[in-house]
Amino acid sequence: MDMTDILDFLHSAARSVGAEVTSPWFYLQIGLVLAGAGISFATGAAIRARTDMKTLGKGWPAPLPVVARVLVSYSSTAVFAVLMRLTRLAMQTLTWPSRSYLLAVFAKLALAWLVIRLVTSVIRNEFLVRLVSLSAWLVAALSIIGQLDPTIDALDSISIEIGGLRLTPLVLIKLGILLSVTLWLTNIASNFVESRITRSDDLTPSIQVLLVKIIRLALMVLAVAAAMSAVGINLSALAIFSGAAGVGIGFGLQKIIANFISGIILLADKSVKPGDLVTIGDSSGRISAMKTRYISVAAGDGREFLIPNEDLVTQKVTNWTYTDNNTLVKVNFGTNYDADPHLVCKLAADIAAASPRAIKGKPPGCILTEFAEAGMKFSLTFWIGDPDGMDNVKSDVMLALWDAFKREGIRVPYPVRELRVRSGALPVENTVVEVSS
Repeated sequence: MDMTDILDFLHSAARSVGAEVTSPWFYLQIGLVLAGAGISFATGAAIRARTDMKTLGKGWPAPLPVVARVLVSYSSTAVFAVLMRLTRLAMQTLTWPSRSYLLAVFAKLALAWLVIRLVTSVIRNEFLVRLVSLSAWLVAALSIIGQLDPTIDALDSISIEIGGLRLTPLVLIKLGILLSVTLWLTNIASNFVESRITRSDDLTPSIQVLLVKIIRLALMVLAVAAAMSAVGINLSALAIFSGAAGVGIGFGLQKIIANFISGIILLADKSVKPGDLVTIGDSSGRISAMKTRYISVAAGDGREFLIPNEDLVTQKVTNWTYTDNNTLVKVNFGTNYDADPHLVCKLAADIAAASPRAIKGKPPGCILTEFAEAGMKFSLTFWIGDPDGMDNVKSDVMLALWDAFKREGIRVPYPVRELRVRSGALPVENTVVEVSS
């Protein structure tokens, strides 16, 4: 179809429309359509107001509640289609069928929209529902008015040749629709496979994430290839774009590719996995998820740190649960020189051993580390079975130490700053003295 054929088609369509518009029956049909639309809107609003959507279809077989909710939601459309059909039948008995053609068109359009919404009710993605519904209704509308084949020919008549690849608006539209459908099916299949893999107790969390990512990527590649082949695009014709794609990946997508490859490395070497307690720079928390580009670290206070995978490969990472969950807790404290260091160490070790989270098979240790200017300094160490809440454990042990020191008369030194003013004027001399509690 060349430009002359397109112009002739447009002129013919314009003449047909002009002849239809000049007929008084056209305005009668428009009036009936508007009246039917008003009645349908009011009826549908009344039906929706009197229907409880939450309890509608409760206890019915699986497909029926969904169908019932769609029919109630689009009751205005259903009533409009019925009214237009009845009005069309009445017009056919009173006058020529051609004088009620517009009513038949509106009845078919309303019925087509209702059927499409019923079919797409199984789709959970709202954007995909709208895309499929509008696309299908547009095709149905063109078919109802008899313009589907001319429209297809017009869309296929305009083309661009790129390296042996013929691109037309029709091909692009088909490709978009097929990609939407295949990617939606791919997402359903991926979620199904992911649910099966995550329920497997034989696979570690890192292997589960790795398998899910590989399967999801493979399904996406297959979906794109299948959609392109279905519309007649030869994949070998895309070889011309490989050089430009390589340059784009090398520059514009460098960080994205680096994070993706780093994510694969992390999953393969099992250095970190979901559930590990890690410290990366100033960020600490549990790894809650491992994505293609980043990992999510839950800090425990409502915050989540999204750390690029590349940082875990190139920077220092502290994994508190790499081999096991056992964690060494260290508590530093001091006493004055009047205290017996042997008694202090015994008290500290007994308090640590009595902690509910202390590992019984690893006895605590307390050593004297320094004879300092203000007093003696000690270091208490003990093991707990899980690093979660380590600060709370330290706090409980230090409070218990304070109570034991009070009970035994052991004093903890602390500096006090004293200001001395000579001759009632400056200078002021600062002196640090020891004051025992």
